[in-house]
Amino acid sequence: MPFPDYETLMLPLLRRLGNGAVRKFEDLVQELAAEFKLTPDELAHLLPSGRQTTFRNRIGWARTYMSKAGLVDSVQRGQYRITQEGQRVLGEKPARIDDKFLRRYPAFVQFQDKPREESGKSATHPAKESKQTPEDRMESAHAELRRALASELLERIGKAAPDFFERLVVELLLKMGYGGSRHDAGRAIGRSGDGGIDGIINEDRLGLDSIYLQAKRWDGPVGRPEIQKFAGALAEHRARKGVFITTSAFTKEAHASATKHDARIVLIDGEKLATLMIDHGLGVTLEAAYEVKRIDSDYFSEE
Repeated sequence: MPFPDYETLMLPLLRRLGNGAVRKFEDLVQELAAEFKLTPDELAHLLPSGRQTTFRNRIGWARTYMSKAGLVDSVQRGQYRITQEGQRVLGEKPARIDDKFLRRYPAFVQFQDKPREESGKSATHPAKESKQTPEDRMESAHAELRRALASELLERIGKAAPDFFERLVVELLLKMGYGGSRHDAGRAIGRSGDGGIDGIINEDRLGLDSIYLQAKRWDGPVGRPEIQKFAGALAEHRARKGVFITTSAFTKEAHASATKHDARIVLIDGEKLATLMIDHGLGVTLEAAYEVKRIDSDYFSEE
């Protein structure tokens, strides 16, 4: 069964409240999880903020939207019950309750359209655009922006001079906490021709261990022969750790080969390289930041 979106959860949630009793949110979560046969991994899936599970968040929005339409009441912290209108809706035996269904209620229409009206945009309701919660839409938009940014980063790297890529590798490793000082890291990279090793960099600031590097700005995928050459160079230097960085990709055979040697070899392809650059703020700048706040339930607690 597919992971349910918040609209799919509306009718099952309302039915769980159908007997008119006050229900605890946590009980509803467990019952709906059983109804949709969710796995432990699905139940544990977190929003990007890491503060709430996706399933709980979607149930919360299903409840919020039905509350705005007047079908559900909040009795007290974390406890809800169905309204008379909610009971009437259940009496209709609808096949589905979703945003389109709820737009029969003026209060819900006002709630859903007001943000767009205030921004000067069309009041076309989000249900026509997406079946996602606001957090889901933010996550999807954020992922799309990251993909576009990563693609542009790799395009820029591909057009830059070879020594720029070497400096980029230095800056990235420094931002990730490797290399000791900038002077030491800069001196370590770019020593091509040394038995298949492009550079050696400290794993920590004290230089207790070393990481041997291969950094190649390639167009085509890197195959097993290149990994084997790198592994041979590591063995010759009695090195235990190596990182192979490329702007392209690695074949399946290359990934398999990287696991078959005494030294630990980490492969960083173009996609991973761009991700690391974005995560560590290299070659990118912050354009905008948005805060997402939630109710402080403790503030409103009467206990």
